[in-house]
Amino acid sequence: MKRGGFDLLIVGAGPAGLSAAAEAADQGLGILVIDEFPEPGGRMLGQFHEEKGKWWVGRRAAEQLIATCRKLGVEIRSGVSVYGMQRVDSHWVVRTSCGPLTAHSVLLATGAAEIPQPCPGWTLPGVMSIGAAQVMANVHYVKPGHRGLIIGVNPLALAIARELAVSGVTIAGIVLPGPGPLTGKEAGPKENMERLMRLSHMAPSPLLRMGGRAAFALGMSGLVARFFPKRGLKIWGIPLKLRTAALSINGANRAESVTLADINGRGEPISGSEREVVVDFVALAGGLYPLAELASIAGCPFVYAKELGGHLPLHNEKMQTPVEGLYVAGNITGIEGAQVAMAQGQLAGVSVCADAGVLGERREAKLTAAMEHVRRVRAGALIQFHPDIPEARSRLYQTRESWSVN
Repeated sequence: MKRGGFDLLIVGAGPAGLSAAAEAADQGLGILVIDEFPEPGGRMLGQFHEEKGKWWVGRRAAEQLIATCRKLGVEIRSGVSVYGMQRVDSHWVVRTSCGPLTAHSVLLATGAAEIPQPCPGWTLPGVMSIGAAQVMANVHYVKPGHRGLIIGVNPLALAIARELAVSGVTIAGIVLPGPGPLTGKEAGPKENMERLMRLSHMAPSPLLRMGGRAAFALGMSGLVARFFPKRGLKIWGIPLKLRTAALSINGANRAESVTLADINGRGEPISGSEREVVVDFVALAGGLYPLAELASIAGCPFVYAKELGGHLPLHNEKMQTPVEGLYVAGNITGIEGAQVAMAQGQLAGVSVCADAGVLGERREAKLTAAMEHVRRVRAGALIQFHPDIPEARSRLYQTRESWSVN
């Protein structure tokens, strides 16, 4: 640790932050990791999925990273919030709930936040975001309810629906949000079918995987959506209903039922098809966006990339931003999975060490290897939240020629 502060302060103790801390500490830097949650690990603590016949369990990955960090002397402080940061001379002053902290460099690994998906009745007790249901079931081991409905069709909804089912929670179905000014294309059967076809590799059977890939290749999303069974198809035993929308969540003092309706090809409810399904909780799945407010406070410019989830801090492939001593990694740079975030964190750690001059002649070789590792992990990622991520990354990194790190 440098006199009066740390070599590197990392905001976010999730997959990217912990991976960066382990990499940088292994090269001898003094590292502090802070996170506003009560324990380190981030969203990994509640994630698990089957991949190539094996289960990837986020909690185990988090425990291994935390143990490695502590063995290398990384200081981890949980329950610490950041509300400001400023570059002063050659170091950062970060204002936190435990007082000001100073560091030569800062890595923002703040992750992502859920996009609100409002609908009539969404303020009733028992209505929550899909991420909240995941945390309740998989982190705190408390079922969000006995029988629930998921509103919203996207990779996050599908992944967590399976986690909830494995955890013993009954899911009555996954349906589309009702039409409205805030839902837009999220309520369209054709658009949702296109999204699902891109996720055909996640399907539970070879037949569904082959059919999804073939239909997408032939541009048949509209036709498939039109003839999608009204009762839906079961994926992992969960009814997926692309021709059904949720019109309202009902209940006196808490969520008790959801009014559903069949919809036409434009996502409009068909008169007379309304009915109620009894549930005791509802999970809203609106997707994710990069949680990047601190980058804005730090003076980092932003770019917009729909394929990466929205507005994100400008950065290059080495995870550097145009702001001196400021780095980013993980979902703050674009929405991807935990394994990509870990690879990005390792790259950010290498980049910090390279700029700190501790890698010597290994600098270029380690940077090249770390960047290639990220590309390789991204190419093999099972869950991809948006289409065309590699292409969007390529366009973003090409802009690095228009700025230089001070």
